[in-house]
Amino acid sequence: MPALDVAGEFETIERLLRPLAHPEWGRGLADDVAVLPSRPGYDLVLTKDAMVEGVHFLPEDPLDTVARKLLRVNLSDLAAKGAEPFGYLLACFWSERCGWPEREAFATGLAEDQAKFGVHLLGGDTVRTSGPASFSLTAMGWATTGKTVSRSGAQVGDLVFVTGVIGDGLLGLRAARDELSLDAERIEALTTHYRTPTPRLDFADVVRDLATASIDVSDGLAADLAHVAKASGIGVTLNLNVLPLSAAAQAWFDDRVDPQLSLEDLACGGDDYEIAFTAHPRHEEALRREAERRLLRLTRIGEVTAGSGLTVTYDGKPIKMARSGWTHG
Repeated sequence: MPALDVAGEFETIERLLRPLAHPEWGRGLADDVAVLPSRPGYDLVLTKDAMVEGVHFLPEDPLDTVARKLLRVNLSDLAAKGAEPFGYLLACFWSERCGWPEREAFATGLAEDQAKFGVHLLGGDTVRTSGPASFSLTAMGWATTGKTVSRSGAQVGDLVFVTGVIGDGLLGLRAARDELSLDAERIEALTTHYRTPTPRLDFADVVRDLATASIDVSDGLAADLAHVAKASGIGVTLNLNVLPLSAAAQAWFDDRVDPQLSLEDLACGGDDYEIAFTAHPRHEEALRREAERRLLRLTRIGEVTAGSGLTVTYDGKPIKMARSGWTHG
């Protein structure tokens, strides 16, 4: 792990990050590289996400949850591709507020989720910055050769599905900002989802075997389905009436004056980290069976059509949405 001549950095690596290193491939973080053996019959799948304080997480968010979210959003990308994660590279840009207790909390969060998801740190870098705290992570996984699911495989006639619920990312951010009027239990559920979303790794093998195209829902369901439509060169129809909501989101929704606009907000909010995917109708029964076996909610939310782009319907009629989701600068 290359290092600047900063005393605190060496201690951070030695005491906090080295215990997270892969026991073999990470070389104890004492080298400038990690060395991975080839795995016959598998492709190496890589993904990278960055998080900046004030943009992707709130300044008051505990750094253990920031670390866990950073790892989980990358694992969500791998899950949507049908890949099995094994390790990651990490870059930490510590701000002035990141003293030893904050760094220790960050490492503790990573250690907890490493154990939960079976991955290890392989290397990276750690520096100090006068700007906001920022972190970048590159996750790596294995997928059976030629079986990595892309955005571009959807076919006319396929059905569109999504795991879990939609909208808790948006509402969780509002809950964390104390902008929602809900009971304490629902506020806690939404805030927890926002800070530590659950990557659907337990469904990755099903996606690998049965999906024709897939994407993780990070920018907003509508925006991400539009990405699939563009990559596949087809049209996708999304039915807002069947948008799957959590109990907390349903409670929020029930108080809205305009149901259509409220569903639009939830479909565009982002930070849900579910898997949206397309599959042939003949696989619907198998998909539902596998979801039920994993105690995972699965909803058919639309279909793939001839044409291009995303069409959103409400009460059976196409509607025009003001926006589709989050865009990055």
